[in-house]
Formats: sequence, structure tokens, C-alpha cells
Amino acid sequence: MSTPTSSVRVLVVGCGNMGASHAIAYSTIDGFEICGIVSTGKSKEVLNERLGGGYPLFSDLTTALEETKPDAVCISTYPDTHEAFAIQSLESGCHVFIEKPLADTVEGAERVVAAAEKAGKKVVVGYILRQHPSWEKFIEVAQGLGRPLVMRMNLNQQSHGYMWTVHRNLMKSLSPIVDCGVHYIDVMCQMTRTKPVQVNAIGARLTEEIPAGNYNYGQLQIRFEDGSVGWYEAGWGPMISETAFFVKDVIGPKGCVSIVAKNAGATGKSDNVDSHTKTESLRVHYAPLDANDQFVQEDTWIDMQDEPDHQELCNREQRYFLKAIRENVDLTDHLQDAVNSLRIAFACDESVRTGQPVML
Repeated sequence: MSTPTSSVRVLVVGCGNMGASHAIAYSTIDGFEICGIVSTGKSKEVLNERLGGGYPLFSDLTTALEETKPDAVCISTYPDTHEAFAIQSLESGCHVFIEKPLADTVEGAERVVAAAEKAGKKVVVGYILRQHPSWEKFIEVAQGLGRPLVMRMNLNQQSHGYMWTVHRNLMKSLSPIVDCGVHYIDVMCQMTRTKPVQVNAIGARLTEEIPAGNYNYGQLQIRFEDGSVGWYEAGWGPMISETAFFVKDVIGPKGCVSIVAKNAGATGKSDNVDSHTKTESLRVHYAPLDANDQFVQEDTWIDMQDEPDHQELCNREQRYFLKAIRENVDLTDHLQDAVNSLRIAFACDESVRTGQPVML
């Protein structure tokens, strides 16, 4: 058990995009110490070299847990391994940082939460936008627009090369609206803080390169108890259009707020990980009209000075993980939100496959 004065010894499992970013965070944040790196392929050697070398390397989690006896495990593997790896780590007495989604089924996510409670250990899920000051501001402004809200969001990715390989691998277990959608469903739930009651979704399989039962373009719609509605759209692949691929927009009775990411929204950057979180500025529009039906107030721009890049967001996630461990932060709501957003995303998947709305 780590004391507040000792470093948290962390085992890094999965060395792709996110795993490497989290490992860099652990290597630079005072309070963490990497005790081993795990992956099935060559990526662990590449990451080890990138970090300066010298870390113990493993091809399987069981051996790594036995030999390194870590305080914490960081899981950034493909979603179909999340549940098993998280439960094994918790049963070994480790805290867990896990990339979203928490599991590849709702029941699996609930089993991870139960295992965390039983072990008395912390589980932090990688909802990266929760650490982003611009997105926190976006949510705050949206909450002041009155009710109901209309929430419009998408993130389409014209992926090729390495990112298309990543997306094809992800689609062996999940659809784009589940993998990416959980972020934005989570944002919508934070904006409304009311119960989602119904989802409806459509999807299309635009390539033979993914499993027959899956789709690489999807759009979901959510209805909330207070009358708020939201949609989210995600498409992955070399055929995806880059026209209006980055929309983050919320409308309420009092006006609207939009994320205007001039650089991130530029053509040719839709599969760039750094551009996915960039906001750059928020545009706030006010609805009130005067006696002549002219706007009373001009639109205002909120330029975000604290604009962390992808690596800095990962650093912030890991500082939060460290705080949760050291200060015994209550993560009940954090985990419940993670399970709920996953439940909604899988209901959307069901709607795509059945062609019917799903009541929540």
C-alpha cells in the first residue's frame, strides 16, 4: 500500500497511442514510478526506448503482476480486454486507470465497478474531456442557456495509414458511436443533468474491411426527461467526408454556444488525435431581441488561454488519478457516469441493429 510520501508504482499495459501518452505522464509526474511495460507485440520495446530504456518488459499481464507487484495498473489495450484486465488488477490489490470504455458490455462495466468496491481500490476511467478547462467552460455556458437544450456534436475521421489500422482493430469489438460516443454522451448528460429516456440511431457499413455485424458510420439521437435532445455522429475510414466533421454546438431558449476550432476543424486533420480535443475559442450567442426584433447583445468570444494539448490532458488525467489514490477521493459518481454513458451508447448500438428506438 502506497503512503503519501512514496511513489505509486504503476504497471503500463498497452503501448499504443493512449498507453504511450499515459506512460510519458507517469515518467514526468513526481509521485509515479513505472515498474513495468506490457504489450503483446513490439510496441513495448518502442515505448521503452522512447522513455529512455531500462524498464522491465512483459508480454502478458499475469506474469507482469506477479513479478512487479505494482500499486496501480494503467490499462490502454483494446476494449475487449478491459474488463478481464481491470478485474485481475483489482484482485491483485492494485488501483486501476483504464481507458474508456470501462468494458465492452454494460454488465462487464458493472462487474469492474463491483470488483473495485470489493477490493477497496480506485478506478479512474479515461474521460479526457473532463480534464479539459475549455470543455468544462462549454458545459458551464450550456447549462446557463435555459431548458430544453438542443445538443449537436460530431467527430468524423477520414482515417488512413496508422489511424485506419487503429480504427479497424477497434471495430473488431466496438462501433465508432460506442467508442467515441461515450465521451459526448457523457458531456450531454453533464449539460442536462437529467435522465435520458430514449435513444434512436442509424448506421452504415461502408467497407468490407470490418466485421459483418459492425458499421463504421453511425449517428445517434437522445431524448432527455426535461425535453432536451442531442445528436452525435461518428464515422471512421478513408471514405469519410471532411465537410462539417467537427461540430460542437448547444442551443437553448436564451441562445447558443459553439466550440469554434479554426485550426482543428481544418481539412486534412480529422484523424489527428491532438485536434480532437482542441477548442481554441467558444462563441456565445444571445437570443434576446429588442422592440424592433434586433439582437440586444452582440455575440461574445471566449478565447481559451489554458489550451492543453493531448499530452497535457493525459498528464492532468494522471494527476487526478494520483490525487484519487492519495486523498481517497470518492469515485462513486465518476464510475456511475461511466457505466451510464456506456449503457446509453450500447442502447444506440441496439437501435442501429434493430432499426427501432430503445427506451432507457
